[in-house]
Amino acid sequence: MIMNPDNWLKLKRVVRFGDTDAAGVIHFYQLLRWCHESWEESLELYGLSLDHIFPNLNRVENHVSVFLPIVHCEAHFWESIQTGDHLLVEVVPKRLDVGSFQVQTKFKREKKDVALGKIKHRSINGQSRRPCSLPDDIDRWLEASSLNFGITSV
Repeated sequence: MIMNPDNWLKLKRVVRFGDTDAAGVIHFYQLLRWCHESWEESLELYGLSLDHIFPNLNRVENHVSVFLPIVHCEAHFWESIQTGDHLLVEVVPKRLDVGSFQVQTKFKREKKDVALGKIKHRSINGQSRRPCSLPDDIDRWLEASSLNFGITSV
């Protein structure tokens, strides 16, 4: 069975009052939080268990041997994002090399680009903290996602 990448790469978000400041618009840090949450949601919709990707030291059975720290992030705004806005969120993953990848997240209101966030992750061994290859689950997600964007394997 071939899955459609749009099922896990195109999401929706409604801007809530708690997402905004006193002027009713969001700050850059909210956008970056949304980017990470959209990535997490995309992984879940693809069928991956977040327990196998994100470490949780409170659970003994949760053993994640490879960590994916953020090594770079940026946010761009073309228009203000306000309470009540209905946004289309497009997750655009890209493998950078065997041990790193970037997730670009596009935010659109009524088909118009309003913001863009980029988060780069580097794969490291959980014990040695040295760079390593990406986990198999992330590799599969990147490969399957590339069907939508023509991204090639490294």
